[in-house]
Amino acid sequence: MELEKILEILENNARMDAGELAEITGKNAEEVKKIISELEKDGVILKYKTLINWEKTGKEFVYAIIDVKVNLNRETGYDKIAQRIARFPEVHSIRLVSGDYDFQVVVKGKNMKEVAFFVAEKISTLPQVTDTNTHFVLRTYKEEGILLHEEEQDRRLAVSP
Repeated sequence: MELEKILEILENNARMDAGELAEITGKNAEEVKKIISELEKDGVILKYKTLINWEKTGKEFVYAIIDVKVNLNRETGYDKIAQRIARFPEVHSIRLVSGDYDFQVVVKGKNMKEVAFFVAEKISTLPQVTDTNTHFVLRTYKEEGILLHEEEQDRRLAVSP
């Protein structure tokens, strides 16, 4: 139970230090440091991440969601194909999904042309890939549970009859 509590807290605030976690969980700071160290060593905690709203920095990236359909054979299953696709540096995430397509691949590029070439030259050329469907992300409203845009105020004047 303490492990889950520590993980939930770190998932929402990776900057929280062992002293603050100790206060919340009722353990001492050294115990918390040891637990976190073991979780890192066991691969439960993989990375500490900062969520950035790139739109506010003026730096522009293009994200695309690529649905990928594959044809499996005896030698090559889903895991092997996913591992191969995941090794491309453009790939932000890859998931095995249900539905008409087998994988959902999220890629990040400098522009639409770069993403299009990635799909045409790297994904579509894999022998197991039978079909792709690319969706360009136009705007992200919520990421990792965080709203990225403030709700705009209604600036219209109220009119009454």
